[in-house]
Amino acid sequence: MSLEAEVDCPNCEETRSFYRSAAMNLHLGEKTKWRCPECGYGFVRINGISTLPA
Repeated sequence: MSLEAEVDCPNCEETRSFYRSAAMNLHLGEKTKWRCPECGYGFVRINGISTLPA
């Protein structure tokens, strides 16, 4: 998995390059935490399912 991901930041309201701040394996799959370098907004992804607003 890469260390950066292009994501639409809900705080900045723009597409930003989020950086991976943490990762670990769970029984559900890989859990990764992502952060926006501009505003600090973060979200979690587990096996491709994210906590980002729809």
